Amino acid sequence: MPPANSTMLPLGTIAPEFTLQAADGRTHELSECEGRHGLLVVFMCNHCPYVKHIYDELTKLGRDCSALGIGMVGIMSNDIENYPDDAPDKMAETAAANGWTFPYLFDADQSVAKAYTAACTPDFFLFDSSKALVYRGQLDDSRPKTDIPVDGKDLRAALDALAAGEPIPADQKPALGCGIKWAPGQAPAYMG
Repeated sequence: MPPANSTMLPLGTIAPEFTLQAADGRTHELSECEGRHGLLVVFMCNHCPYVKHIYDELTKLGRDCSALGIGMVGIMSNDIENYPDDAPDKMAETAAANGWTFPYLFDADQSVAKAYTAACTPDFFLFDSSKALVYRGQLDDSRPKTDIPVDGKDLRAALDALAAGEPIPADQKPALGCGIKWAPGQAPAYMG
């Protein structure tokens, strides 16, 4: 399948609420995941080469977001019937192997991905302390099989600006990755 781009949800959109179970079995709500400056929501999975390409950066982001006062969660929304490598037990293994400090949540019915208009993995959404969307799009220009280093510069510029109370540029590039694997008959209208 060809790669998919993020839908670029309109800036200012209020973060949709969620209550999801983490790979470790604990349940998390949006409100408990937020930091004092905001929340980074990353739609991701285990098997996607675009996500595997940034595993180390995701580990660093988990630590750095916490230091900046920004919460972070990963959400896995793929259909696990057809993609068993993304099942919760595999999510727990992936999170442990990478030392992720953020909750890695399972969106079993894919309703949270639909609420956020998530389209690909990885797909990044950054919300401020009032839960308004201030950044959506790519981590950086690096992709699998390129020589461009993974440095997170696009997302990190937004994170730093948010933590400092500075404006975040509205000129943002869409994320690119594997399309979310929708359960049969569940692909949302925004996916065309």
